[in-house]
Amino acid sequence: MLTLLKIRNLALVDELAWELGAGLIGVTGETGAGKSVIVGALKLVLGERADKSLIRTGEDQCLVEAVFELTHTAGINPILEEGGLAPCDDNQLIVRRTIGQSASRQFVNDSPVTLALLKRLGEHLVDLHGPHDHQSLLSADRQLAMLDAYAGSENQLATYRETYRAWRAKHAALDELRNAENATEHEINLLKHQISEIDAAQLNPAEEQDLEDRWRRANNASRLMESAAAAISTLNGENGILDRLGELQRLVRDLEKLDPSISEKTASLETAAVELQDLEGNLADYTQELEINPAEAETLAERVNLIESLKRKYGPSLADVLNRRDNAAARLDSIENRSDKIEQLEREVAEGRKALDAAGKTLATARRKAAPKLAKEISTQLKDLGFKQSSFEVPLNSLADPSPHGLESADFLFGPNPGEPLMPLRQIASSGEISRVMLAIKSALAEQDDTPLMVFDEIDANVGGEVARAVGAKMAALGTRHQVIAITHFPQVAATASHHFVVEKEVSAGRTRSRLFPVAGETRIQELVRMLGGGGKQARAMAASLLNPAG
Repeated sequence: MLTLLKIRNLALVDELAWELGAGLIGVTGETGAGKSVIVGALKLVLGERADKSLIRTGEDQCLVEAVFELTHTAGINPILEEGGLAPCDDNQLIVRRTIGQSASRQFVNDSPVTLALLKRLGEHLVDLHGPHDHQSLLSADRQLAMLDAYAGSENQLATYRETYRAWRAKHAALDELRNAENATEHEINLLKHQISEIDAAQLNPAEEQDLEDRWRRANNASRLMESAAAAISTLNGENGILDRLGELQRLVRDLEKLDPSISEKTASLETAAVELQDLEGNLADYTQELEINPAEAETLAERVNLIESLKRKYGPSLADVLNRRDNAAARLDSIENRSDKIEQLEREVAEGRKALDAAGKTLATARRKAAPKLAKEISTQLKDLGFKQSSFEVPLNSLADPSPHGLESADFLFGPNPGEPLMPLRQIASSGEISRVMLAIKSALAEQDDTPLMVFDEIDANVGGEVARAVGAKMAALGTRHQVIAITHFPQVAATASHHFVVEKEVSAGRTRSRLFPVAGETRIQELVRMLGGGGKQARAMAASLLNPAG
């Protein structure tokens, strides 16, 4: 669950550290008090793009930090590892975002991450719904995913998707090969020329460095000879280093005769003399090996120029040149032998389709078995939410062609009034109705949904008092399986919360700020009285009865 939400300099909030508990958490306050800042902060945690206008007036940046305690990390750790982050071993995940005037940054467990990765994590952490946040509910693919979750058919779906990917890959290869029938004579000649040109060069990536070294040596043979000869002359010429070294050795021997103890300090002289003599010999050998052969130099230059030319045409590296040759050969082979290959791929595509149909049938069986049960469960939930005579169906429609999600599509149908035709959810215009339908679906799928935190932002708008009480009861029931935050204007909903917080505005030192604080006991009753619309004994008694409906 979300255990801590920190906000600094976001809109009207200058500083907030909100510690949250389990169950249903109610957030109330007058319109404009700043409740929307809570939702805005959570959206930033979920990876929504930041707007600089969110930064509190007069400040350089704002900060949002959320601490999640996770019971299960199976969905989180693979995303972290793909992003190069350590897995969540202690089951704690800390998300932090800073939004500045010039740049924004986001961190997970103190490591910088991309906004895309944060968005992927957010999908596993928070399920946020407002009056107009139902696009996922209206999506046919999302509805099918809900049905699969209810049916427990994830394994059948995984098998189908793997079979589908294999079938599509074969199909794509077949389409590409069929397109090769349209290859022009110019393309065929070009492919043959490329293969021939590269093959004729007899390229070997291992020779490239040695070849360049030999060419450079041959190309600079005269300069190398001159430099080596000058070095030998410096060592062994008249009054050269070796002659001077011999004189130095005689002087040191005289010192050693007079004071034998100095021999330890002069021992390195003998080593230096031997190494310099070896150096003179090695340079002499080098000059013997360094033959100036114009023909060899020309041959090496031609070879180097040929390789550089091929790299410019097909490179940039020698490995790229050889890879280009292999690709050309494969393409030419597919053109020249396409008839046999087309027949083979057609057989493989047919076999893949057969396997796909079998996997799709298994998946469809699980879906069709679960669909009426899910519809019945949602209908029951809807009746609790005020739709006493509504109808709900989960029809499955066979597709003409396989999709990545199966051989059928789902389109949830809802009829709020008897005698009226059922309509797809996307055609429901009332935000109040669609909000309650969404809550009914969430309640029906409570056991299958493993999202830690659910946030309902005023989804009880446009509903009556008794329905609001039912909405609150439904949210409270969800709170037994999830952590739920309900931002609401209805006392009937707020009264069902396990924890109740109030957001209010205050003016201090000429600045307006929002603050959030918990209410309990008398202060909670006072807040419910305010939400009921006024004071008096009757409102107070009603507030008390909402908190203790059993009397």
